[in-house]
Amino acid sequence: MGRSGPQPPETGPAARQESKQRIRRRLERLIGIAATEGNSLVPLRNGDEIFTAMLERIRNAEHTVDMMTFVYWRGDIARRFAEALADRARQGLRVRLLLDGFGSRYIEKELLEMMDRAGAQVSWFRKPLWASPFKQNHRCHRKVLVVDEKTAFTGGVGIAEEWCGDARNEKEWRDTHVEVRGPAVDGIAAAFAQNWAECHDELFDERDRFVEPAPAGDAVVQVVRGSAGFGWQDMQTLLRVVLESACERVRIATAYFAPDEYFAGMLCRTAQRGVEVEIVLPGPHADKRVCQLAGQQFYDELLTCGVKIWQYQPTMMHAKIVTVDRTAALLGSTNFNRRSLDHDEEVMLAVLDETFTATLDEHFEQDTAVSERMKPGRWKRRPATQRLKEASVSPIRRFL
Repeated sequence: MGRSGPQPPETGPAARQESKQRIRRRLERLIGIAATEGNSLVPLRNGDEIFTAMLERIRNAEHTVDMMTFVYWRGDIARRFAEALADRARQGLRVRLLLDGFGSRYIEKELLEMMDRAGAQVSWFRKPLWASPFKQNHRCHRKVLVVDEKTAFTGGVGIAEEWCGDARNEKEWRDTHVEVRGPAVDGIAAAFAQNWAECHDELFDERDRFVEPAPAGDAVVQVVRGSAGFGWQDMQTLLRVVLESACERVRIATAYFAPDEYFAGMLCRTAQRGVEVEIVLPGPHADKRVCQLAGQQFYDELLTCGVKIWQYQPTMMHAKIVTVDRTAALLGSTNFNRRSLDHDEEVMLAVLDETFTATLDEHFEQDTAVSERMKPGRWKRRPATQRLKEASVSPIRRFL
């Protein structure tokens, strides 16, 4: 028996080109940021690939290194990054490191002192003792590295041992980053500059060359920056546009899934109009159980609507990825939760490129192969204690 209800349209090459153009114009018009053409993107999967690529770019930098991160903790990888940044500063390069005052509070003092002695500029974004109670809730969750104004990285990883390895066991987290070259580097650099301006008197100096971005590939990229505020934000618009524009399939991988009723309902409506909606979430190794419970409260509704949900089994799933209709992808620091959408500084790339999207879709399929699928009937039979735990976190879901 065929599927009832509205059927997705044809999805041949012409239809996909039309889909890409439709998504591009909707995002440009509704967010107000032009997409750029001529970009090269290299998806990087897990710490072995990600850290190797980032450290290589830092060590080969010739002019400037700008880096910002939410998490900078301890361990060998933290030292390797600090040593690489300090070395570039000793060689006379302008090195700037922006750390979130809450997320990076565990960084070793010795590493800070080493970078400072070398001449690197280290600043803190809203240290809790310095920020007002209102600002303390709004963190800088962006992960950005810009080298020589020509190459940039963004995605989900923090600088900590948890991200090392290749997701082979519970100690090696699963995540995705991307290396970008081309005009989109300017947008990623702007995400750094926006937060650096709040923390430092100097926004630029004589070592900034403001080079003209050269084409490096064929990908179309829009860089979307989310900031805390009241009312509808760009990250919410971004997700709404791609969900409403999807005709065939939406795939989501997110570390923290705690939507409000509106976005849970939007996922349902997307599935109900014939779009295949698939979500991969953390499983037994979730690092924030309270956030996981907040998302599980919506499982009944989503599964009943036809949304497919998997829980990743090998380790903590920390990626933040959305793919749409095999043609478009979102990748960056934003989770599918209220904190990312309402409270934190975020950066996300909207990429229109079939090859890049196909790679992320392949990674998604590899992730579902080692995930447990949630079955509607089985989930409905979950114990009362589980339901009580889900209900208990509802009052704080907007902060998760």
